[in-house]
Amino acid sequence: MNLNLFGKIDKALLVSVLVLISIGLIIILSTSYSSAGTDLTNFKKQFTFSLIGVAAMFVVSFLNYRTLKNYTGIFYIFACFILLAVLFSGSLVRGTSSWFSFGSFNFQPSEFVKIVVIIIMAKYLSRNAYANDIKKIIISGIYIFLPVILILSQPDFGSAMVIVFVWFSMLFASGIKKKFVLLMMIFGLIIASASWVYVLKDYQKDRVITFVNPQSDPKGSGYNVNQSIIAIGSGEFWGKGLGHGSQSQLNFLPEKHTDFIFAVIAEEMGFVGVMLVLIVFGVIFFRFFKIIEETQDNFGKFLVIGTTLMLMFHVVVNIGMNIGVMPVTGIPLPFISYGGSSLISFLIIIGIVQGVYMRGRGYKIEKEE
Repeated sequence: MNLNLFGKIDKALLVSVLVLISIGLIIILSTSYSSAGTDLTNFKKQFTFSLIGVAAMFVVSFLNYRTLKNYTGIFYIFACFILLAVLFSGSLVRGTSSWFSFGSFNFQPSEFVKIVVIIIMAKYLSRNAYANDIKKIIISGIYIFLPVILILSQPDFGSAMVIVFVWFSMLFASGIKKKFVLLMMIFGLIIASASWVYVLKDYQKDRVITFVNPQSDPKGSGYNVNQSIIAIGSGEFWGKGLGHGSQSQLNFLPEKHTDFIFAVIAEEMGFVGVMLVLIVFGVIFFRFFKIIEETQDNFGKFLVIGTTLMLMFHVVVNIGMNIGVMPVTGIPLPFISYGGSSLISFLIIIGIVQGVYMRGRGYKIEKEE
């Protein structure tokens, strides 16, 4: 760990992440007050998660990210082990066995498995950038097959979807030929069709049907999305004010501190609040692209590419399901949605990106020394 690198940290990226965490805490605090009474439990937990996550981010950022390549085998075995363990000894939360419970705290392994997949893919692609496309697709596909199957068995369709998207997108970023991209998309459609028949539960199918036609069951599967759209529209330009959102405060909006926290932001902070969130995310992605451009180490470059793709997917899908243009999959809004596992995992990956920023640009110089 080299603490002398502290002055080289990407301050714009750091401040942007802290701003999003602060917005999340403010909204979670706001939703703690409702017609049913006051309950600060979620706020206190999220505040604790934030402190742990920020500390982990700084620790990871000062470690040499290149050493991660030496432990990918251990990471992979451990990831598969905890995914297998949670199937047999995990707690049932919202219909999925995706969590370990420790008292009042829950731990979701799949959030950290996403990081492992990015690290494994980054190592493989950095070493096989010019390998035959079919070979890259097959070997990298074998790596992600077991984690995806274990996650689908929970069942956690959202996390599995994130991992498959990151795998496919990182392969695309590595420069595979367009004909293989097309073949992968066709294969993906076949798998999706088979999953509809043999893997997806009835409630997951209802979510997809609701996405196609939100009015098909407005009091059932379409209720969440309809209430979210109402909340977003009612916020107008300035919003109704913190703690004054009718849909959230009167508990019409389910999962208001997790899946649908973006709707609460729109309702209570209005268009101004939504634009603030989008601009801050824009700054984060702009910094990611600059780091990718400046990084001279292929492993570091693919780490940041994988992180960028994962976070973008989370943002697009979460906001999309809030406004009714994406099916509800339980994917959190990075740094804002309530959830310790997701928040800490997002901050750890930001720490890795910071490490790439501080070291990746001087890679050739360090090698020569």
